[in-house]
Amino acid sequence: MAKIKPQEPKVELEREYIVPLRRGWLKVPKHKRGNKAIKTLKEFIAKHMKIYDRDLRKIKVDNLVNNEIRFRGMEKPPAKIKVSVKKYDNDIVRVELVDIPTHVKFAKLREEKKQAKLDKKLKSKPKIEKPLEAPQEESEESKEKEQASKEENLKIAKNQAKELKHTSKDKKVIIQRKALAK
Repeated sequence: MAKIKPQEPKVELEREYIVPLRRGWLKVPKHKRGNKAIKTLKEFIAKHMKIYDRDLRKIKVDNLVNNEIRFRGMEKPPAKIKVSVKKYDNDIVRVELVDIPTHVKFAKLREEKKQAKLDKKLKSKPKIEKPLEAPQEESEESKEKEQASKEENLKIAKNQAKELKHTSKDKKVIIQRKALAK
């Protein structure tokens, strides 16, 4: 049988914008400016990409854009940001950074190299087939061991509770400071 791959939505519209954020985040208290900058970005994109009812839930902001806006903290987001926007045929809009900072590019490359090495190792390892009966026996033995350890832990807890019950609570240790002893 042929495998059916889920079809990826096609790009209807692709544009680049320089989004002014300052007018939006100046209207709110300092500690809310980062959140307002993200919301201002989404409102701008909803307006210019002609999203039905200007529904902000249909706009998906890339992680790099979010990190770039919050890079200097919540109190001092950038005044404007350059983004590329793609609108797909299922009315979902993706927002990505146009100019990715160099440190982020290097981090991405490093992660891709690590992932490639892991994939290569996984493919090169030979798979060892084990008989089907052995894991079942081990699982039964491990279940018995777990049950025994649970019972042992319960016994220990009961003994500790009995000891605490029978210790006298009358013994109070009085600590006197040396300065007051004079």
